[in-house]
Amino acid sequence: MSISFATCTKQGRNVGNGDKASDFSSDVLDKWMVMQIRLMRDEVGIPNVNFTRPYAYSGIAALESIAPGIPGNEGFSITWNGLGALPVVDKSKDYFWPASLNAALASMNHQMFPKANSVDSAAIDSLESALNNSFQESPDVLSRSAGFGKSIAAAIFVWSETDGYQHENDPYTPPVGFGLWVPTPPAFAKASTPYWGNNRPIISGSTEGTFAGTPIPYSEIPKSAFFQEVFEVYNASQNLTPDQTALALFWRDYPIGLTTAGHWLNILHQVLNQTNTNLAKAAFAYALSGTSIYDASISCWQAKYTYNQVRPITYIRNVMGFSTWNALIATPAHPEYPSAHAMLSSATAEALEKIFGDIGPFTDHSYDYLGMSPRTYASFTAIAEEVATARVLAGLHYRPSCDTGIVKGTRVADNIFNIIRWQH
Repeated sequence: MSISFATCTKQGRNVGNGDKASDFSSDVLDKWMVMQIRLMRDEVGIPNVNFTRPYAYSGIAALESIAPGIPGNEGFSITWNGLGALPVVDKSKDYFWPASLNAALASMNHQMFPKANSVDSAAIDSLESALNNSFQESPDVLSRSAGFGKSIAAAIFVWSETDGYQHENDPYTPPVGFGLWVPTPPAFAKASTPYWGNNRPIISGSTEGTFAGTPIPYSEIPKSAFFQEVFEVYNASQNLTPDQTALALFWRDYPIGLTTAGHWLNILHQVLNQTNTNLAKAAFAYALSGTSIYDASISCWQAKYTYNQVRPITYIRNVMGFSTWNALIATPAHPEYPSAHAMLSSATAEALEKIFGDIGPFTDHSYDYLGMSPRTYASFTAIAEEVATARVLAGLHYRPSCDTGIVKGTRVADNIFNIIRWQH
């Protein structure tokens, strides 16, 4: 697919196949982003990393549902890894792209969140109906557009089901040895999603060169580099300022919060409102930021379960002798290296930087609903860098793990935008 963007937006009628998706505001898409963030927040019993999938595949469905309304052969060209031919429009007929997108995302959210509670499931139907009722277009055009959107969603969902995620928790026995990961307090949960790294990337080649290098060698000698990186975590935990504590909690995200993917989707939602982005560019941002966070998660998990590095809480308690020490936030049930929050955040931040450029100061209000103060950033990169710091302050990661996550996550997004021949 090759598409280009215009800059004007309108809220009026689409009179036919020749009209562009970029003629419309992103209002419909934005409402579906808010809905998906709600679904992520409310879902229970699903590992945090899994929420990268609905972000990515819903974004792709959104983009493909309006793709016939994004003409042109400049800007970029995307080949989704393993996806066959998609349904096509009847070029002799009229389509209303917001209605197509509305139907596609209603369908995708039902399918990607099959265990949503009854209130949330009904809310999906209510939003779809309310938006349909708001469209000023003839019934036959709306029906045709919705049909196309649903057919796109069906094809994208079938494709998504073949990416390998069903095997994420196949039987697994973690390796045993000095410096290797073991279940951590307080839950001592078994290793989560150990085979996630075997999933199929959405963009072929996106993870090239992104596998994290060998971490600092394990050692229990006090003057060793490994001991010192752990001591930094311990020392920070004993001297947290109120702002540092607030920062760490702001990027907790899971199990209390929007999830890591949901937090970044909410950042995109806020960016769309700040920049008044048109529908075509907004759908592209949804698809490519989602693709970046998902493909980064695959590379990250490959390294996590290759190195199986011990978590700070295990070392601080068992080696340093602080037997009652606790991290500020409960430690996730997977190996430490590299930091997933850092790697996923840097990939998404880099994608947003490439799409939107410098948008000026940005204030993240994601956790206003929890009574947390918003945080302001100078750039998307600055957000990712603060995420990395937050995970050290929270007692979950060593700084080199976060530094590596930043570098490798950025590389994932760079790969993706090079592969799709992004020229903006």
